[in-house]
Amino acid sequence: MATEKKMTPRQLAELRETLKNSNPVDFAEMLEEFSESEAIVLFRMLPKDTAAEVFAYLERDMQHNIINAIKDKEMREIIDDLFLDDVVDFIEEMPAGVVKRVLSHLPKEKRDMINQFLQYPEDSAGSIMTIEYVELNEDLTVAETFERIRQDGVDKETIYTCYVIDKKRYLLGAISAKTLLLASPDEKIGNIMTRDVIFAETSDDVESLANDFRRYGLLAMPIVDHEKRLVGIVTVDDVLEVQEEEATEDFEIMAAISPSDDPYLKTSVWKLARNRLPWLMLMMLTATITGSIIEAFDSVWERISMLMMFVPMLMDTAGNSGSQSSTLIIRGMAIEEVTVNDVLKVLWKELRVAFICGATLSVVNFVRIIVMYYKTAVVNIWTLSFSVSLALFLTVIMAKSVGCLFPIMAKKLRFDPAVMASPMITTIVDALALLVLFVIVKIMFRI
Repeated sequence: MATEKKMTPRQLAELRETLKNSNPVDFAEMLEEFSESEAIVLFRMLPKDTAAEVFAYLERDMQHNIINAIKDKEMREIIDDLFLDDVVDFIEEMPAGVVKRVLSHLPKEKRDMINQFLQYPEDSAGSIMTIEYVELNEDLTVAETFERIRQDGVDKETIYTCYVIDKKRYLLGAISAKTLLLASPDEKIGNIMTRDVIFAETSDDVESLANDFRRYGLLAMPIVDHEKRLVGIVTVDDVLEVQEEEATEDFEIMAAISPSDDPYLKTSVWKLARNRLPWLMLMMLTATITGSIIEAFDSVWERISMLMMFVPMLMDTAGNSGSQSSTLIIRGMAIEEVTVNDVLKVLWKELRVAFICGATLSVVNFVRIIVMYYKTAVVNIWTLSFSVSLALFLTVIMAKSVGCLFPIMAKKLRFDPAVMASPMITTIVDALALLVLFVIVKIMFRI
């Protein structure tokens, strides 16, 4: 742990009095600051009805330590009070020995339900849903519905939206707490429920699920099986966690780092290096293409040695131009503003942007070279300036085209578009920029 606090038994006893009013999230974060032994003591001081809630917010290694330290009876009480989706998340992250111990102390019905959840594909709606929700039938009155909520809602993850099903569990509609509060007590649920319900299937991808939550402003979404029977719900807190994980993964891929679920400070140096080395090795090897281009045009270097001064500028501009386009397109696809079918629209827009940017940069660069090297150039400075500026113009157009097309191509091939981000795009457009520059200079100077 990053910062360990040492406390006397008296301080621990005094702290116990403050635990009753502590927010579970804040208390879970506080535990991370103590030594392992003290954190376990503090956790065991928690009232029984809040221990499970705090446990759900703890880091995985802390959960592991607590489960190993407490007795079977205490463990069973915690697991029984957890929502099913939190139990599944916990089990997925734990070693086999811990999983075996936890499952052996659960009722068969709950074990079967957990095993069913574990069978859903990773990153699917079924893998993050919960079965703790309030279900109703359309013949209930508002008054009867409130009575049902009072009886069943205590251990449900949400009661703000209830779902209406028929005898075969087909989803008929949904009704919010606000609608119930404003309706007459004798009104039938079937008359006031919303029938046009936004739902997802268990096999749907969690990214599309998160986009639907954002688009429709949902707090919860019903999840149905392939026969449209209601099997669970996904709540907004689970979606926010998914979005954070997806954003972190995309960020790591865009930075040429293999994704990892472990917190940075708790990840070993060896693992951090192992996550980065493959990408660095790939970039290093692909950079040999640039070296081959330079070697192939050695006659140009020998004739115009001052050309070396413009290569860094050209390659940096190429990399930045490509990264600008790829970043915008990757983000656009992540939030579904851009789809694979928009490829021609995207290309046409980026070509126009590239023309404006490239023309402006080329004109400024042409004047800059003339002003800075007019008196020192050993070759025709006007021809050299035109050649470099023309190469710059064409490079910007190519870089922005590659930057917008490659992420879409990756998506079409069912790869993560984030793979085609800054490092990969930069490597490609750098080679193209050098090739264009040498070809133009060779033609203009007839080398």
